[in-house]
Amino acid sequence: MITKEQVLNALSHVMDPDLNRDLVSLNMIKDIEIDRDNVSFSIELTTPSCPLKNKLETDARQAVLTMTDATEVDINMTSKVQQPKGLDLGGNCFKHVIAIGSGKGGVGKSTVSLNVALALVRDGAKVGLLDADIYGPNIPRMLGLDRLPNTPEGKKIQPAEIHGLKIVSIGFLVQPGQPLIWRGPMLHSAVQQFITDFDWGDLDYLVVDLPPGTGDVQLSLTQSMPISGAVVVTTPQQVSIDDAYRAVNMFDKLETPLLGIVENMSYLEMPDGNRQYIFGEKGGERMASQVGARFLGGIPLDPKIGIGGDIGSPVVMQESLSPAGEALVSIARNIAAEASKVAYKKTQTG
Repeated sequence: MITKEQVLNALSHVMDPDLNRDLVSLNMIKDIEIDRDNVSFSIELTTPSCPLKNKLETDARQAVLTMTDATEVDINMTSKVQQPKGLDLGGNCFKHVIAIGSGKGGVGKSTVSLNVALALVRDGAKVGLLDADIYGPNIPRMLGLDRLPNTPEGKKIQPAEIHGLKIVSIGFLVQPGQPLIWRGPMLHSAVQQFITDFDWGDLDYLVVDLPPGTGDVQLSLTQSMPISGAVVVTTPQQVSIDDAYRAVNMFDKLETPLLGIVENMSYLEMPDGNRQYIFGEKGGERMASQVGARFLGGIPLDPKIGIGGDIGSPVVMQESLSPAGEALVSIARNIAAEASKVAYKKTQTG
């Protein structure tokens, strides 16, 4: 007869490649049940967007089949996002805050922020998107939204919501085209109000779309709340890479973990299958290697991204995912994995 101890022993040989520990010592195995030679259990992931969940499921099933007398193994993949301490703000609970920035404008940072947030929603996470790009709030247009919902009297302000994603942006609060000529203290106050005055609720991820550069909003954000990690978006060309280094150094000075580098506009795929590297080749990959960060992925040039952003149809929500859409989904999962690794390290160091 198969015992739970035999099952746990088999699963203790299955490693989580990101955390470099086995599933049993990570307490990821739940609800083991045995019915003769049939075994069932759950694997509780640290994020619903784990990019290795299929591999973990395959490895776990193979281990139990090989090391016990089981003939059938049923695995239920679940998730519980690990919550670092200190992220309860104004009654809102943010388990991970992911800041997405860039050294310069025009590299597709808002596009990456929006599609990453939506990809996390697709994977089953509870996600909010804070459009902190005060001077250029593009997120409302990219989602086809122009206002916040009505807030019941006596309640906190409700974020907008679409596709299961909660959104807050200064774009909902000013007239189209109205310039915001604000000094640092006003920016700091706005960032704090976005975090505490809105009813975000309990979120697995709050994705923050930062303004380009290294200015007041970035400083205000890190002073207002603990940041789980930052992502820097660049294009392959050297001018963009130079500015991206400044963003990386800024996050380092602010003691914000760097989750990795995203390269946008990596290449244009031609009808014959060849790739044209319009802005240079593998600049983001080389940069990630030089700063000791993970290269989270490259996004090809795709007209669907621009068209989708203009008409409120983000590329990862389109019915048939293009190569760019698939790249963004993969990047979102890599970001989630890196955030889980950072959270795990914090639990080990106290």
